[in-house]
This record gives sequence, structure tokens and C-alpha cells, in this order.
Amino acid sequence: MKYFSSLLFAFLLGFGHLLAQPATEAAAVSHAPTAAENALLWRISGKDLVTTSYLYGTIHMIGKEDFFLTDSTRSAIDRAKLVTFEINMEDMMNLSAQIGLMMKSFMSGGQTLSDLLSKEDYALVKAHFDKQGLPIFLFERMKPMFLTVLADADLSGGLGGDGDMVSYEMKIMDIAQQQKKKMGGLETAEYQMSMFDSIPYQEQAEMLVESIKSTGTENGQFDDMVKLYKAQDIVGMVSMMGEDESIGGHQDLLLNQRNRNWIPIMGEMMLAQPSFFAVGAGHLGGESGVVSLLRNAGYTVEAVR
Repeated sequence: MKYFSSLLFAFLLGFGHLLAQPATEAAAVSHAPTAAENALLWRISGKDLVTTSYLYGTIHMIGKEDFFLTDSTRSAIDRAKLVTFEINMEDMMNLSAQIGLMMKSFMSGGQTLSDLLSKEDYALVKAHFDKQGLPIFLFERMKPMFLTVLADADLSGGLGGDGDMVSYEMKIMDIAQQQKKKMGGLETAEYQMSMFDSIPYQEQAEMLVESIKSTGTENGQFDDMVKLYKAQDIVGMVSMMGEDESIGGHQDLLLNQRNRNWIPIMGEMMLAQPSFFAVGAGHLGGESGVVSLLRNAGYTVEAVR
């Protein structure tokens, strides 16, 4: 069951690495973070807020030797009364919820992966998952987008930090639980799963094959992303991710629309109590990023190093 849970967490936390922040036309007045402001932690104040809240950019999975939380970040968590993630991490610990979500990962109409791929491409995918110790027959009916995440996932070390890989969300949740803080989510896991239903299965399958074919390149890209993350270079992250064409024309659905959806939810939470928001660092930068959108909404958002 622990392995089953790891598969689900790898999808819900890891699918963000597929999302590319596309280049946008320059706004009349830019509110996007500049290189001089590069930071993972941001202080939110102003507008109608009477207390300060914080926004923090995570990388969903990182090597244990590369994991860090600055004193400023730990202090921001300490000050918050509510710790909020993209999805409520406590909800994901419920076994019945996990099983329900796994059922949503299957394709409708009885379709299988072999129905969507040529014999050559299917053999390529099968060989890749065999190498990972994941028999493909167990995943034949799963949505290819789910498999694209699993194709890159390193589940050998678990997600809590006992192995080689660490989840920022799990670490921050542990701190919040130790301090008995309330936790929330900006969207539901069901919503995240449903987004992929807007992408045709055939297109998802083609994305899976392309992802596997470029595995060596993607490993190098992940190393580059970790370097940018450790340097807190969110402007560089936007630039790097903007070169990724892995999700075709679905950037607005999978990234920008989600960012826009979060702003009023964050506003309500911050008005009620000081909050700490932990979301993927790829959501922070750019004109369509959360920092820019919060500033457009009238909040003062300042980098904290």
C-alpha cells in the first residue's frame, strides 16, 4: 500500500514538471518578478489585509542532499496560522480518497495503451517501464498523462525523506503538523485529475512516447532546474520552462488558468488569517505567474531572501 500511495503522490505532486510557463506579450505595466527580485519566499501585504501572509515556491521532488529551507522560510511558517498547498496534503493521507483518485486515473470506454500506440512505440514504452520495475500490464488502462509522470518518477526512496528523494510538500506538512496548524488546498485533487480529460488520449500517448525518447535530455534538464532552484532563480526557471514544448497548446489550461483561479481563494484565506502558501516554483514567475497576478489584484508582494 505504501508503493500504491507513492504512485499517486508522484502524479499529483510531480505532474507540475510537465507544465511550461509560455512566453507572454509584455504588459503595459509589468508586475512580473525581475532578476533582481529572484527569491522563493515572498511577503504578501497591503490591500485589505491586516496581517502578513507568505508565498513559497517548492520543487516537488529533490535529492536529499539538495534540500534546504532558509531561516526566513521556517520563520514564515511559524508565523502562519494556515498552511496551504496546491492540494490539501492531509486529505491525501486518507486511504479511501487515494483509492477513489486512482480510479479516476483510468481511461474511459475500455481503451488501453496498446490501442493508442504503434507496435514499435508500445514496445518502447514497455521496455522503459520494465527497466523501472513497473510491469506495463498493470497500467494498460491508465491515462497516458499519468504514465508520463510515472515514466520520470524516482519512487525508490519514497516521499517522506527516508530515501534519496525528498518532497518539499511532505516536509512542510510535517512542520505544520508538529505545530498543530490548520492546512488547506488551493484546488482539489479531483480537479487536478480532471484537467487531463481535456487532452485527447491519443495526444497524451504521443506525449508519453516523446517523453521517454528524450529521457536522457530530461535528466539533464532536471539537474539544470535543481541548480536554478537552489539559486532561487525563478526568472531563469520561467525562461527554461518556456522552451519546453511537451504539453503542446495546453499551457493555459494546465498552468495559467490554475494561477488565475488561485488568486481569489488566496485572498479569502489571507483576509481570514495569516497564511503560508506552498506551490510549485514554476507558478511564481512571469506575467501570468502568481506573484504578478497578486500584484495586479492590488497586493504588495515583496521578495524575501
